[in-house]
Amino acid sequence: MPFALFIFILLFTQLHHSTRSCNPIDKQALLHFKHKITSDPSNLLQTWTHDTNCCTKWEGIACDINSNRVVNLTRPGLISGDDFIIDTSMNGTLSPYLGNLSHLVVLDLSNLKELTGHIPPELGKLTKLTHLYLYLNKLTGSIPASFHKLRKLEKLFLNDNLLSGEVKFGPWNRMIQIGLSGNRFSGSISSNLGKMVHLIKCDMHGNSFSGAIPSSIGELSNLIELDLSQNFITGRIPSSIGELTKLVLLDLHLNLITGHVPSSISKLVSLQYCRISDNKLSGTLTPSIGTLPVIQRLIAENNSLTGKLPATLGHLVTLTDLYLGNNYFTRKIPASFGNLKNLQSLDLSGNRLSGPLPAELAKLQMLQTLDLSRNPLRLVRIPSWFSKLNLFGLRLAKTGIQQQLPNWLSSSSISSLDLSNNMLSGELPCWIGNMTNLSYLNLSNNGFNSSIPDEFKNLSLLIDLDLHSNSFTGDVNLAFKKNVADPLGHYNSINLSGNKFTGPIDKNIGLHPAMSSITSLILSHNPLTGSLPESLNRLSALQVLELVGNGLTGKISSEIGELKDLRTLKLSDNKLSGSIPKRVINLEMLSVFEVAGNRLSGEIPSHRGAFPASSFGRNHGLCGAPLPRC
Repeated sequence: MPFALFIFILLFTQLHHSTRSCNPIDKQALLHFKHKITSDPSNLLQTWTHDTNCCTKWEGIACDINSNRVVNLTRPGLISGDDFIIDTSMNGTLSPYLGNLSHLVVLDLSNLKELTGHIPPELGKLTKLTHLYLYLNKLTGSIPASFHKLRKLEKLFLNDNLLSGEVKFGPWNRMIQIGLSGNRFSGSISSNLGKMVHLIKCDMHGNSFSGAIPSSIGELSNLIELDLSQNFITGRIPSSIGELTKLVLLDLHLNLITGHVPSSISKLVSLQYCRISDNKLSGTLTPSIGTLPVIQRLIAENNSLTGKLPATLGHLVTLTDLYLGNNYFTRKIPASFGNLKNLQSLDLSGNRLSGPLPAELAKLQMLQTLDLSRNPLRLVRIPSWFSKLNLFGLRLAKTGIQQQLPNWLSSSSISSLDLSNNMLSGELPCWIGNMTNLSYLNLSNNGFNSSIPDEFKNLSLLIDLDLHSNSFTGDVNLAFKKNVADPLGHYNSINLSGNKFTGPIDKNIGLHPAMSSITSLILSHNPLTGSLPESLNRLSALQVLELVGNGLTGKISSEIGELKDLRTLKLSDNKLSGSIPKRVINLEMLSVFEVAGNRLSGEIPSHRGAFPASSFGRNHGLCGAPLPRC
């Protein structure tokens, strides 16, 4: 055969081969999938037509170059370009015909948001499948039993659907990553999990799994991430957890786990993130925890841990965050904590720790937030060495502080300050206006007895203010007239209740820039007098308004009915008169409405809320449900 003829035949054969249509079985299966899609607003399937080659013309389809069988079906939910990002979606159900794509290796129908119905058991026929992504949809039902046939499966992500039932792990010996989070799976975690010895990531958080963590978990020697948080898991943390020497992330928070923290946790030499908070763990914290060489975040708050804080915690020099609040730790904070040179957050609140505080804590120059609240520290005064710290947040509520605020606070950079439930007294100093970084200030339940100084207006970043249950005096409106640093510094909440502030409330309260986005305003039990300002209706974000026991007079303005987000309205024990406006009591979001102990009259308007009779009592002129008929 002449060489030129041979080359021509070869090129013709290759050309014919490369333009060969995709397999008709595959094409039929894909078209049936498209048929089951009831809405495709992003036109993801517009190229899928009968008269085109699915291997070369259909977006999201890839075929094997030799067999022209479909090996990849990918419909991601996010399309991006050089100057745009479009979040896409698709409505419909999964066609059982997808099970006919017998050469499929990758099936990705994730993040389409509106895929509903069950996962077809026919997908169990895809024995060559290695990657299955169906996350971020609205799929229901259980994982098909036929999935045990998917022996080549390496990655399975079904997270963020509405799936339910028990999970029976198949013989998935090649599995590397599995994601089942954000569903409604229940039942115990099968010991077969331990057979997936190549697993590096296991995420099952946010379900209803129960029972104990199987001891076979220790067989997963390659595991890097384990997240079983937000379930109903009981029993103990198995000691076999210590065999996971490659584990970087361990998250067991928000379960019902009991018992001690096993000493074997010290063998997790790769562990950087450990969250075991919000469980029922008890007993002492094992000193061996101080040998974790690379730990960065240790979160064990909201348990029932007892005993003293191990001094060995001071060896964890890689720690950036330590949260041990709301336990039953006793005795003093170890001086060794001063060695935690990288520590940024320290929360030991809600324990039974005693003072004095170790001065070594002054060495924590990276520390940004410190919370020692609700401990019987008997501080009397805040130690002067606190001024050496570069704190962003300081919380010392209910720690026995007395006397006056220390002057060094005036030159601090603190943004969040909570000194509530102490025995502070005297004036709110003028230098409070120098704390211009303040965004949160809580001095409630103390003994302050001055007015708010004029310099308070300089707190242009303040968004949450709580001064309730003191003996503050003077004009209540000074709190509302502070400056703002647009777009920052607009109040989110104010609580000035239980003081001796006087009024009346400024008629322009709703026009002050600092009040433009407030959601909670509580001024109860102050001798304010005057009437309800009409400009309250300008506080359009308001959800809570409490003005109980203020001596207010006049009528309840119907303009309050313009506050569409209002959930709580308390106006009891004033001298308000007139009728109850129908548009106020019928606010759609209103769940708490109290006007007892006023001088209101007339029939209570019909209303959708289930308000008790006590909400209207002690108004001799009121009648109608839930009070007696008029």
